[in-house]
Amino acid sequence: MATPKNVLGGPLKVCCLNPRTGFYRTGKCETGPQDLGSHTVCARVTEEFLTFSKAVGNDLSTPRPEYDFPGLQPGDGWCVCAARWKQAFDAGYAPPVDLEATHERALEVVPLSQLLSLAVTSPQ
Repeated sequence: MATPKNVLGGPLKVCCLNPRTGFYRTGKCETGPQDLGSHTVCARVTEEFLTFSKAVGNDLSTPRPEYDFPGLQPGDGWCVCAARWKQAFDAGYAPPVDLEATHERALEVVPLSQLLSLAVTSPQ
């Protein structure tokens, strides 16, 4: 199996381990056939994005203990669906992205120029 790559062509880095993110909850925005939503954009969520996401039907801020989901706070890293990030971008609410932790498959939905416009450095 090939090593996952990020949108810059390098190895896919960890997005967030606390809370543990990713479709497979590995901390990386890895994807595969089961990931129909393409959870490939490593976002640093903001209050504005969380409010927007909730308003369009995906509440990421409310804890869901039955799914071992703590609820997100502004500043948390999270692998968001590429289409949701693009929708937020088009509406003016997209959060910053970590390009090194954003899977190359995100480029099927989001132009690199849009990701670059909101790029942040990976936390050390």
